Amino acid sequence: MESHDLRIFKHVAELQSISKAAELLGYVQPNISQRIKGLEEELGTKLFARTNRGVTLTDEGKVLLEYTHHILLLMDEAKSKVNPSKWRESLIIGAPQTISAIKIPQLFSSFLKENKHIDVKVKTATNRKLQEMLSYGEIDGLFLIRTANRSQFETVYSYLEKMVLISPEYHGIEEKGNQTLLINSDPHCVYRDKLLRFSQENNFDQPIIMEFDSLESILQAVHDGLGISIVPADVAYSRKELQVFQYQELPEAIQIDFVIRKRKLKRQSLKQFIRFLEDRSPLE
Repeated sequence: MESHDLRIFKHVAELQSISKAAELLGYVQPNISQRIKGLEEELGTKLFARTNRGVTLTDEGKVLLEYTHHILLLMDEAKSKVNPSKWRESLIIGAPQTISAIKIPQLFSSFLKENKHIDVKVKTATNRKLQEMLSYGEIDGLFLIRTANRSQFETVYSYLEKMVLISPEYHGIEEKGNQTLLINSDPHCVYRDKLLRFSQENNFDQPIIMEFDSLESILQAVHDGLGISIVPADVAYSRKELQVFQYQELPEAIQIDFVIRKRKLKRQSLKQFIRFLEDRSPLE
């Protein structure tokens, strides 16, 4: 077995699609199919069952996938140990915009002081997309507000995040009519849900809803007097340009979890990051 074939097999298995794997890897589909066929012939067993929706692993394929994760991880670590100047250790972390805006820079400004040999990448997307990326092995771990797949993920660190209602300085929150709610377009965003519930609990009269794809757009919209929103307290208090805002800190906080895939073998850079998090105060 060649490592390149195992990497192709891993992508097909995690994406459950030969065509998607081909697109991701930049190959034509017949090339991927031929590689998988050659691997199956070498091992003398079927690795995938073909379906109308794509492919699923056979029992033999599941066994090979677990070994593939171990083999590729060890190969990457071996390269970084043998020639660290060429093959640096890597760590890929996922986080929604609300967390990547402040918390991620704060954490890594400390972590990288003692781990300068690690290259860090931060992927930002919706909660659902991030969980898919973690399931497929595209990221090593992620900061998550709602852990949906507890059977596949494990939580290794948690902290509490306060929330703040922000509005233009001249804006009256007590005015129940003509309120405009500025929310994230992600239907699973906890701050979106909180703002919508806040408007209901305070009997806002048919508020106008404006959706944005980014946290920065929401902050700018509040700054320009378009309406109100709920954001992490760290974000609200860290922006000098937000001094023209009114702040109303909400009584409850939300728990943020750092989750990884349930797997015995972890890359060394992830182990170091987990140890770094564990040394911090729990739920700080």
